[in-house]
Amino acid sequence: MNTLIRPIQPPDNPIIAKIIRDTLTEFGANHPGTVYYDPTTDALFELFQKERSAYNIAVTDGRIVGGGGIYPTDGLPADTCELVKMYLLPEARGTGLGSQLITKCLEQAKNNGFSKVYLETMNELKAALKVYARMGFTYLDGPMGNSGHFGCPLWMIKEL
Repeated sequence: MNTLIRPIQPPDNPIIAKIIRDTLTEFGANHPGTVYYDPTTDALFELFQKERSAYNIAVTDGRIVGGGGIYPTDGLPADTCELVKMYLLPEARGTGLGSQLITKCLEQAKNNGFSKVYLETMNELKAALKVYARMGFTYLDGPMGNSGHFGCPLWMIKEL
């Protein structure tokens, strides 16, 4: 298996949007207040042109299998970005690719001047919760920032 992680490109938009929505549907997490209904999910290349943001596409054997990024979400402290839109196709899970993507995002956060990375997630994404915890994210009592994702009842943070 030949895997690479590269920056998002305009033709990736419909492919990664489908991966995100299919994954949420698979886990029964395709409800309002999540990226499933977020209009920016269809235009990630454009969204991630924002300063201090980055979105990575995971490609295995020439096929897009997932992605993940960092974003300076409105309302977060200046030293904190959000780990966003981390989704992988079923065949890419359990291979270490998720951890590689998160590691890449953490490096990008540090390089972009952030000292903390925040994330919002859901109980349905049990395997992801284990990966986040293993990578040093700890649970918070409530949300930070103004992501608009009221459908995500779990919040975590990591110091870089």
